[in-house]
Amino acid sequence: MRTIKNTSFYLLTDSHYVSKKTWVEGKPFTFRERSDQILLKDTPEILDAYIDKIIADTDTDTVLFTGDNINNCDMLSHYEFRERLEKLVSAGKKVYVIYATHDYSGGGEDNNTFEGRRYTQAGTEPIESMKKDGLFDFYFDYGPKQALSVHRESGSFTVRLCEGARLISIIDNGNGGGYCGLFEDGVKWLKDEIKNAKKSGDFVLLATHHPVLPPWEVYRHFADYELYGGYRELWDIMCENDVRVVFTGHTHVQSIRKYTGENGSWFLDIATIALANSKGKMRKIDIDADKGICSVKSIGIELDKELYYRNFPGIWEKLIPLAANDFSAFLELAEGYLSVDKLKKHKTAIKALSKKAQSVKLSFAAKLGRVWKTMSPEQKQEAKDKYLIDAAFTILAHIFTGNAPFEPGTVEYTALNGAAERADRIVNRFNIKAVKKIIPEGSSLAEIAQDFLYNCRTGSDDEIEFSLK
Repeated sequence: MRTIKNTSFYLLTDSHYVSKKTWVEGKPFTFRERSDQILLKDTPEILDAYIDKIIADTDTDTVLFTGDNINNCDMLSHYEFRERLEKLVSAGKKVYVIYATHDYSGGGEDNNTFEGRRYTQAGTEPIESMKKDGLFDFYFDYGPKQALSVHRESGSFTVRLCEGARLISIIDNGNGGGYCGLFEDGVKWLKDEIKNAKKSGDFVLLATHHPVLPPWEVYRHFADYELYGGYRELWDIMCENDVRVVFTGHTHVQSIRKYTGENGSWFLDIATIALANSKGKMRKIDIDADKGICSVKSIGIELDKELYYRNFPGIWEKLIPLAANDFSAFLELAEGYLSVDKLKKHKTAIKALSKKAQSVKLSFAAKLGRVWKTMSPEQKQEAKDKYLIDAAFTILAHIFTGNAPFEPGTVEYTALNGAAERADRIVNRFNIKAVKKIIPEGSSLAEIAQDFLYNCRTGSDDEIEFSLK
């Protein structure tokens, strides 16, 4: 009998499931959702739609969830989420689950401050929460039960995906905040697992919740603590052992980034957008262990376009015009997201700024960046016809979905990159320390801007094919 050395699996992350039993329609939960960038009220329907899509694929029998499965660690949501896992199992799927900080309440045991809450019309009240030490048993059937090896302290586990390929799922809750990674014993276990896989001739794929590489360099500068704890050590481990990929979540950003070590070895951090985002997606990963090839593509579902405008960044596309044209409606939409009292005090200035923001053309940025003279007549006309705020909204729309929209050569890129480069010159000439503090060492405002202007990473944040060798 021929040994099967290929397989495929679905990866979903940051579903942030919220049971409808934990909230009622009213300002407290509406404001909670409005201040985020995910559709908390719709998480059951979104998850169900993806599960139906997975079940319909009879050729793929494995599903991996990579953490923040529950939004607020309450037991009601955990039980309903597990019911959906069982629906997958009943359909013949193998299901593996990683959990992370949103999935449990620290309860004073670590730095994790999440706790289960029910949202009433008047406010919130505490409800039963999942404790950290309860996660392993609660999700034992989804990974540890089938595992080749389990690291009990963290809950991490290794499973065989097919002959020739293993998945090591790292549960990186660490101390729940400030450090989300494996402690010393867990690192030793991980190294041993990679070594054992290599001895058996198996390729190794890693998965964990927190990113190993930042989606943008400025992210590491501002939120280094949000990365996988000990990520530099993991870089070395992966490069020393030719482990080519780690699948991550947490940032809610669709991103594929490559790291190359000093010895030339490399790996990819393939991060997946939050499932609960209005433009969320899951990944489908295909492995051919015979050829040593892994391919990744992304699959989404169709949602009402209006859902995009319910949270950041879409909400800004409604707020800015409303500030100028209907201040009462602006305040109503801003409530729970911005300080309404402060907005009222500055009504005249806000209305004026909103009108100005909507009137500035892209040509202004081109002239500010002193690239106007280098542009062709056609480019100049295009810059005169386009509004700067439309370019800004387009950039914001790609913050979480990846594949930033303006390639070099476009009018938007030329104008905005030119403005950023001139800003760099001004900052350096006048030694503006307040701005220099936000620029990562060895970087610049222009390099920061380029991360958001176009995909300067691996070519596509949605799909890739690479060698596991």
